[in-house]
Amino acid sequence: MTTLNKISLTLATALFAIPACLSAQGVDKNMLLHPPPDSWPTYHGDYSGRRFSTLDQINKSNVATLTLTWTYRANRATDGPLIGGEHKDGDPIYLNVDNATFKCSALLVNGVLYATMPDHAWALDARTGRELWHYFWKSQGGHHDGERGFGMYGNWLYMETADNFVVSLDSATGKERWHRQIADVKLGYFSTNAPLIVGNHVLVGTGGDNLDVQGFMKSLDPETGDLQWTWYTSPQKPGDAGYETWPDDYSRTHGGGMTWQPPSYDPELNLVYIPTGNPNPVGAGQSRKGDNLFSCSVVALNPDTGKMVWYFQSSPHDTHDWDSTQAAVLFDGTWNGQPRKMLVQGTRNGYFFVLDRTNGKNLLTKTLVDPEYVTWSLGVGPNGQPIPNPKKDPAVDGVLVGPGSATNWQPPTFSPQTGLFYVGTSEGLSMSYLTDTDERPEGYGYTGGGGGATGRNGLRAIDYKTGEMKWFHPGGGAQGLLSTAGGLVFGGDGASHFIAFDAETGKPRWHTLLGANHTNGPQTWMLDGKQFVLVGAGDTLYAFTLN
Repeated sequence: MTTLNKISLTLATALFAIPACLSAQGVDKNMLLHPPPDSWPTYHGDYSGRRFSTLDQINKSNVATLTLTWTYRANRATDGPLIGGEHKDGDPIYLNVDNATFKCSALLVNGVLYATMPDHAWALDARTGRELWHYFWKSQGGHHDGERGFGMYGNWLYMETADNFVVSLDSATGKERWHRQIADVKLGYFSTNAPLIVGNHVLVGTGGDNLDVQGFMKSLDPETGDLQWTWYTSPQKPGDAGYETWPDDYSRTHGGGMTWQPPSYDPELNLVYIPTGNPNPVGAGQSRKGDNLFSCSVVALNPDTGKMVWYFQSSPHDTHDWDSTQAAVLFDGTWNGQPRKMLVQGTRNGYFFVLDRTNGKNLLTKTLVDPEYVTWSLGVGPNGQPIPNPKKDPAVDGVLVGPGSATNWQPPTFSPQTGLFYVGTSEGLSMSYLTDTDERPEGYGYTGGGGGATGRNGLRAIDYKTGEMKWFHPGGGAQGLLSTAGGLVFGGDGASHFIAFDAETGKPRWHTLLGANHTNGPQTWMLDGKQFVLVGAGDTLYAFTLN
């Protein structure tokens, strides 16, 4: 850990100068419903997924004086922290030595930040970046792609592990309360999600989209970890909605549709909005003819029962790895002159959608990127759903298809001040080859090749009422974003610069060079009368305030 104004601390100070707030009340229902300015109590900051802050101390007129206040470089020591895991004496221990990257949104409660990385978790003093405690999970393996953070209920923290456990920690000490397995790592599952707390439900999803397993969302009891309900992304029995969109039980029960993006939630409707991933086998669709519901969809669930209320599928019968696990962003606005509760999503398949979030009705479908790069679709049907072009399915001799990955999991943002949806995008065409022609293909079943082309990569600002782009800033591609009432959008350019853009025009108002491209969604809060902006880049967190 480093700070710009490093203060010498004696060992006694380091041991005993723990903030009194650690023993204070943690996250309650009211904080989740109405986050105060000195908090960031859930993955997106609030339930809506907008990642918009009403703070305006940092604004267009003074952001040029934004200055680095502290940094924290991840302490991944394994011989000193609190330790948990399902290991036994003599068992090999998987050590994640490669992916030392902050992809989490750190929670901020009572002046303390709670951050995660695969197999590790920390509490930090939000004013200085000083480490307060460190927890290490001895993993049994799994895909260590990233760790998106904690959920918090009262003074209890919840994180998912790469080998598919949910761990509950005491926020004051970092000591483990319990852990529960949610899937078997030996079957190819892995977990990267940040749990969402709704009422007395800890909602957890899972990954595993490169193998032949099925996705699910589970609800756990926050006190005990006991299972409350499970919802599977592929229908389980005859009569279930979507059952007929799979040809047989084999394809259904190996069908993918992973839930590795944190959901959003509308407390007035009591609906959780879950974006789901691609069906399996990924690029070889011959064993799963049909739309393959509820893969590549936004699904609205009742969090008390786990029952589905509505769905909208953005990529029917996907054969291109079009995970629709991009954030489902909620806001209230006007549509055709009438008030409407809406959900917007920019998706990996190259489309932008506006839905009525009360019922899932499509209000608008437009291409997210330039239409010439959205070649997999024949157009849009009367229900707003793109129509796949079967001639663009992977082929043994190859087929040129796009957009590649128009956007990804990194959080977009929506500003109610401007009415603009901001999202990092990329454009590309590439060859797609079918590699598994068996009647029962497995795994990916396809691969990409050369012969492609690349279009514009960068940040787009989109008018939600029309789907038209208002401004574009080149550089990068998918990137985590934050918008504020100071008229700013914080993001990057793909060249390790962290930038504050004018939310109306896209003009850069401030920038700084980080040690790497930023790797999470920026965050902001107020402490001691000062507005902080936090961002992660690689293995380091950077905190900024006005000079």
